[in-house]
Amino acid sequence: MHPGLPWTAAPASKGNTIMRAIGIDIGGTKIAGAVVDEFGTILAHDRRPTSASEPQVIEDTVVDMVQDLAVGHDITAVGVAAAGFIDASQSIVYYAPNISWRNEPFREKLEKRLGLHIVVENDANAAGWAEFRFGAGRLVSDMVTLTIGTGVGGAIVSQDRLFRGGFGAGAELGHLRVVPNGLPCGCGAHGCIEQYGSGRALLRLANELADAGGIGQALASVRSRKGVLTGQDVSELVQIGDPGALSALRTLGTSLGQACASLAAVLDPQLFVIGGGVAQSGELLLDPIRQAFLEVLPARGYHPEPAFAIAELVNDAGVVGAADLARRYAESI
Repeated sequence: MHPGLPWTAAPASKGNTIMRAIGIDIGGTKIAGAVVDEFGTILAHDRRPTSASEPQVIEDTVVDMVQDLAVGHDITAVGVAAAGFIDASQSIVYYAPNISWRNEPFREKLEKRLGLHIVVENDANAAGWAEFRFGAGRLVSDMVTLTIGTGVGGAIVSQDRLFRGGFGAGAELGHLRVVPNGLPCGCGAHGCIEQYGSGRALLRLANELADAGGIGQALASVRSRKGVLTGQDVSELVQIGDPGALSALRTLGTSLGQACASLAAVLDPQLFVIGGGVAQSGELLLDPIRQAFLEVLPARGYHPEPAFAIAELVNDAGVVGAADLARRYAESI
């Protein structure tokens, strides 16, 4: 067991010293950063655009951002969240789909330039950990987070511990295969939940309804006027009760609920937390998820059933989770 891994949820502090850390969340078009205290409170923040195709520019931007954020704060460590496979020591990015990183020793590079303890973490893991520590999951010991954005990210916390797998690349829940010989996925497989339960899937369903007419008339009208449907368009139609947009959301929720039932059979969580942009629909999304979950849950009625909740930290989850994981690492060494 690597000594730096954040295994428990015990408060991170040394004596009466408050251990502040910086969390960095690297996205495809921007980098967000924040100084975070041990209670998950953001004390300072920054956000900068960047190009995912230029790894050196990303490294330079992270270093510059950390140095700026650290001014006036006693910083213990830095946590960096990024999409991709991270090794078990939280140091090497095996593969990042949106950045040209292949076996990138990112932690070593940052430690040399910054002189601070560094932790590199998968972005979905960081967001899920933030929800567990400070958000919707703070009262449970076992939870699963599904982040519904362009794709589907996942995080698992079991017995107060973040599950990362033997090689560090576990909890890729979006690539759970739910439809045999289903739609092709960017990972190379077919039928992954990402193709049926993501924001991209919601747009595909909405466009199919627009093509079919009937309850898709409003979707077709918006698409005709604007030239293309966006996630925001579908969300706005959902909020006003448009039957086509609601139908697309229910179909998406049904796929997610069925996937959650399979996950529950293996992991037995107390709580599923649903985050990401699509989760802004709130109960309109959770209702079909719960219904589909209960319809296929094995041995329903013979054991306690998990709750479902919408994520609370929204856009701050990545930086808050990354900072908290880094602080725990710094305390453990």
